[in-house]
Amino acid sequence: MRLAHASGGFLDAQATTTQRSVQVGVGILAAGAGIALLYYGRVFFVTVIIASMIAFLLDPIVVFFMRLRMPRGLASFVVCSIGLVVLYLLGLGLYLESINIADDLPAYGQRVNELLDSAASRAEDVERSVYQTLLPKRLQPVSEQPEAAAAAQAKGKKKKQQQPEPPAPPAVQEVHIQQEPTPLLSYLYGYFREYYNALLMASFVPFLVYFLLSWRDHVRSRYLLIFDPEHRRSAADAWSGVGDMVRAYVIGNFLLGLLLTVASSLLFVAVKLPYWPIAAPLSGFLSLVPYIGLPLAIMPPLIAALPASREPTLYLFLIASVAVLHLLALNLLYPKFVGARVHLNPLVVTVGLMFWGMLWGGIGLLLAIPLTAGVKAVCDNVTSLQPYGRLLGD
Repeated sequence: MRLAHASGGFLDAQATTTQRSVQVGVGILAAGAGIALLYYGRVFFVTVIIASMIAFLLDPIVVFFMRLRMPRGLASFVVCSIGLVVLYLLGLGLYLESINIADDLPAYGQRVNELLDSAASRAEDVERSVYQTLLPKRLQPVSEQPEAAAAAQAKGKKKKQQQPEPPAPPAVQEVHIQQEPTPLLSYLYGYFREYYNALLMASFVPFLVYFLLSWRDHVRSRYLLIFDPEHRRSAADAWSGVGDMVRAYVIGNFLLGLLLTVASSLLFVAVKLPYWPIAAPLSGFLSLVPYIGLPLAIMPPLIAALPASREPTLYLFLIASVAVLHLLALNLLYPKFVGARVHLNPLVVTVGLMFWGMLWGGIGLLLAIPLTAGVKAVCDNVTSLQPYGRLLGD
């Protein structure tokens, strides 16, 4: 009896171990398949995520119009129309400024050529001086020794004068092969082919936002019906948690970017920087990009200052002022505006940036923090996943 009981317990333990190994293997395969799906379907998923974030952001405005006795469909249409009008006005202002910039493109090109020529000549001088300093004079080639180079040049010139010029070769009739011109449509297709899918998916964003707003109650009710009755409360809390996190994150970043834009505008106006209405917003909002925000924020004012001044003090002032604003915003304001709303520890933020940046590139870096915070919001509101939420938290 004891032997049979022991053998039965051993078989049960072995079966349990095998079952756990199978579950782990299935989990690893499912994770790999999910990552592959996210990678190859990145254009689709990025479009849906951006549209969902915009819908979560605009939903309180729709609710406000609904309190004015508007149906949800009409309120959603009004809110989307207002958003499109705002985007149109911003695009119009950018277009008007770009016309002025286009008039100064020759000055920009001339200044860039001067900088490149100056940098190339300085690099060549430094290379020559280092080469002459490190290598003994007797081991240097004739071209690197000034006296020997001059003597060799004079000797070669004298020898060239003494030698008769060779007779000119017989004329060869050139044959021109006329190539067929590339059709305009083929050229445009080759240029925009890699951006076609992104542009196609971007055209769906306004429609997705409208349908997510107008069908919000229907989608939420059908979403809750997916779960068992005992789990619907957790699913509803996760839905609300993700929406609150997205609104807090986007609004916090927008307010911080607006504050940096105002501060940058004051500094750029003080030094009479050309095209400051474009340089200041670009510098302010690019400063919010994780990890690479500082060099991105410095580039717009430096580019705007190229044809305006040749004094290095202006460029040093722009670099120092933008760096100070960036550091103040990152260390003092960002934790209050954004960090207090997402509750992610720095290690998770870094790993999230690496993961989403590897999958989706630049747009993955921009969406990494809200996506990771959304995962944490789901974990915080689902009882079985709360330990993972605490692992991701600060």
